[in-house]
Amino acid sequence: MTRRQFTHFATAALAGLAAGLAPLNAAPLREFRIGYQKSGILVVTRQQKLIEKKLEAQGIAVKWVEFAAGPPLLEALNAGAIDFGYTGDSPPIFAQAASANLVYVATLPSTGSGSAIIVPKDSKIQSLADLKGRTVGFTKGSSAHFLTIQALKKGGLVYGNITPAYLSPADAGAAFAKGAIDAWTIWDPYLAIAEKTQNARILVPGEEIGPTNSFLFANKDFAAANPLIVKEVVGEIAVAVNWSETNRDKVAAAISAVTGVPLDIQKIAVARTSYALSPVTESQIASQQRIADTFYELKLIPKPIVVRDVVWTAPQS
Repeated sequence: MTRRQFTHFATAALAGLAAGLAPLNAAPLREFRIGYQKSGILVVTRQQKLIEKKLEAQGIAVKWVEFAAGPPLLEALNAGAIDFGYTGDSPPIFAQAASANLVYVATLPSTGSGSAIIVPKDSKIQSLADLKGRTVGFTKGSSAHFLTIQALKKGGLVYGNITPAYLSPADAGAAFAKGAIDAWTIWDPYLAIAEKTQNARILVPGEEIGPTNSFLFANKDFAAANPLIVKEVVGEIAVAVNWSETNRDKVAAAISAVTGVPLDIQKIAVARTSYALSPVTESQIASQQRIADTFYELKLIPKPIVVRDVVWTAPQS
């Protein structure tokens, strides 16, 4: 999606928000706080200072806050500790079920190629069915959580057939290296690191399980009070997305410089990354709803939710 197309979309949505939701006599915004992880398009956006250039001319400082995974990022978004962020598909389901104060702003679709279930290279686990009775590590509420559930279905298993080990990426990496877990569901760059340095073998790549989407989010109250800022920020991220699609070596170098991940490993992760940005589509809403329904059926969230209720869209004319 081009920056002009996204701007057209955002302008329509923002016109309705600005007219109906923005509070009167709101204090001028002085700081815009963005939650990000050590991967993905926001690292490139930050490295190029695209948002800073756009907002600082308006007297708005930009603050970047790093998170290890999506769930704590969305907790911060809900609490108002950050205004904007980026996560995979499952964290917002848990957040919405907890009545988090957020809205979906845009999507970054993916085939799932940057995620996988991995096992040690010499493991006796050769198929998804072999995961029965095994301990599988992943971050609770993350995109890896749902990927694990879907992979078990593909292997003829159910969630109760495994012992889930709810671990952060760093803790799961350590557990995998020590043999404390039998398998690990994880995303890049941790996936690429495990392949290169931890003798890992991909049991099943994410694209064989199904497409995954990442999303841009805003705090709901912030989006209502500052719709034009949200529009401008998404427009700058669109610039980074378009640049990244045709400059992958430079993307890898930029992310490597920020994260400290060796360049050869980062190139692996970037090579299998999709770079695209669009409004949240009907098919993506439906996909998110399937995730929500699955988590509710497994009693992983306390109540059913309607994803559409927190999708930021243009008002009907």
